[in-house]
Amino acid sequence: MKIDRLIAVAFLAAIAVSPALAQTRPSGSTAAPQTGAAVPESKIALIYSEAFLDPKTGIARFNTLMTNLTREFQPRQTELQQLQQKAQQLKDEIEKTRSVAEPRALQQKVDQLEQWNKELQRKGEDAQAAYTKRRTEMFSPLEEDIKKTLEIFAKQRGINVIIDGSQVPVVYAADSIDVTRAFINDFNSKNPATASVTAPN
Repeated sequence: MKIDRLIAVAFLAAIAVSPALAQTRPSGSTAAPQTGAAVPESKIALIYSEAFLDPKTGIARFNTLMTNLTREFQPRQTELQQLQQKAQQLKDEIEKTRSVAEPRALQQKVDQLEQWNKELQRKGEDAQAAYTKRRTEMFSPLEEDIKKTLEIFAKQRGINVIIDGSQVPVVYAADSIDVTRAFINDFNSKNPATASVTAPN
């Protein structure tokens, strides 16, 4: 349940921009391919969406949401850790005293351990489901905002295609086409880190 690479990977996958701004032919188009037309001039830019996640220099709202999500689920995580610790201590006690403990007392401890393990599994599954649901509620609006802002950012600068270097291997690209820092600064200036978050049910 920690907010680590799992949520980062999920977030990056959701906002992957490699094909997002490329102009595509509508699926129902019947226009014949152009054979003698001039090749249009294209302005391509490169962005590294992984930089959005940097705690200090990335998109401020993302880091604020991560902090809020961690804080919100910290009590459940602490409860699970304590229960897991109790179960491990009892398991160790059973193993150490198995050869000398009275059979009935030993069986009671085994039964208790089984009960705690079942409780740990149930609470863990419930917490994971709640976490996944809450994570989606909190981050989906930000993902949409980033996509919309990125499209506006590109159109204002005459960019036809943006390739996400965090998602697509790039053999070579000049520094001049990397718009990562410019976009992050632009987004942060228009989207305060203190944006409201939907309260849990």
